[in-house]
Amino acid sequence: MLYQYTREFKYNLKLAAPVMLGMLGHTFVGLIDNIMVGQLGTAELAAVSLGNSFMFVAMSLGIGFSTAITPLIAEADGENNFVKGKSVCKHGIFLCTALGIILFLGILLAKPLMYSMKQPVEVVRLAIPYLNVVAVSLIPLVIFQAFKQFSDGLSMTRYPMYATLIANIVNVALNYLLIFGKFGFPQMGIVGAAIGTLASRLAMIVFLWIFLKNKEKSKNYISNIKLFVLESKELKKILTLGFPSALQMFFEVGIFTAAIWLSGILGKNPQAANQIALNLSAMTFMIAMGLSVAAMVRVGNQKGLQQFSELRRIAFSIFLLTFFIEIIFALFFIIFNNMLPKIYLDSTDLEHLADNTEVISIAAKLLIIAALFQISDGIQVVVLGALRGLQDVKIPTIITFIAYWIIGFPISYYLGLYTSYKSTGIWIGLLAGLTASAILLGVRFVYLSKSLVAIEGKI
Repeated sequence: MLYQYTREFKYNLKLAAPVMLGMLGHTFVGLIDNIMVGQLGTAELAAVSLGNSFMFVAMSLGIGFSTAITPLIAEADGENNFVKGKSVCKHGIFLCTALGIILFLGILLAKPLMYSMKQPVEVVRLAIPYLNVVAVSLIPLVIFQAFKQFSDGLSMTRYPMYATLIANIVNVALNYLLIFGKFGFPQMGIVGAAIGTLASRLAMIVFLWIFLKNKEKSKNYISNIKLFVLESKELKKILTLGFPSALQMFFEVGIFTAAIWLSGILGKNPQAANQIALNLSAMTFMIAMGLSVAAMVRVGNQKGLQQFSELRRIAFSIFLLTFFIEIIFALFFIIFNNMLPKIYLDSTDLEHLADNTEVISIAAKLLIIAALFQISDGIQVVVLGALRGLQDVKIPTIITFIAYWIIGFPISYYLGLYTSYKSTGIWIGLLAGLTASAILLGVRFVYLSKSLVAIEGKI
């Protein structure tokens, strides 16, 4: 009986692997920034953390909204309906471009909030110029996401990965030149890291467009697009799926952003430690995100074919695969919790030795909790992907709000600020929210898929 699920593992991984590598590429940009900036000191690392906390909120809305494109393209592909697919592609690109501009302007308006958030003054002073530059990268990032979700919906998951990997080379090179002022370039510190991020995200769009333009399956979709000839019906369809999807990601990313701000109230060292643990957790989360896209695409295809028994079996095979992978990550964090934080800081820096030692100690404890929530974090995002494949977004949005903001955040706030747990308490709240989300979303998928199979049996 187990074989009916495990026999799907190979294809699921084949579909998800390029998405995983592409998503890891996004996170790798942050990893490189953090490692290089960490060499400058804990205040600089905390400043990047604070600046990126604003970016994470905006990115969650942009990336979450763009995920509406994938199930619609997958369903059209399953139906072999080119006209429907091209319409989704055009309207999706238009809406994502508009949203990217709106999010960029929102970041500019939100910057003054930094001064009223009880963050360390030194950290805020460093974060403002970093955010001024990196906020611009929201526009190309959200446009890239539109093309990426379109490509994923056609099961062409390799090409966004290639574009992201090339962009990472751009980011690493510019970081090295501009953060430290190598080969005659100006030494710009964390502003140099922001310029590297912006340039890499511009490169992603260019290379992905070139890849898709030169592939038989995709070139007709992105050719001769009349971007400003729009239909209100199509806009409404994407908005109806995209807005709740954006809120789902916003609610989850929001609680992690709140963890950054709560850590900042505790001081620059807890905030730097939080950034290290968050960055490492984000790396493993991208693997689950890849499987989530695979679930979205495969469930969307089966929905288009009206094969609901297969839809349920395939979805459960992806859930099982996610469970096995997340157990491995949990063990990895437990075994190496003391070693991993040392990657981010210069252990030979005697001037900052006390700060660095404290940051490493706090981060090591946070990684133990991160190990515990690997399974629930992975399962909840993959089940969410399957529900998006079913185009079920309203109830999951309510579920994510309850899990993260009614259950998770109050625990983080109380344990972090009013008990001796401090940073550890903040992450216990994250664990509670993710676990609640995984359970409630799982129940929702089981209910819906059973209902569809019952309908199929009556036809």
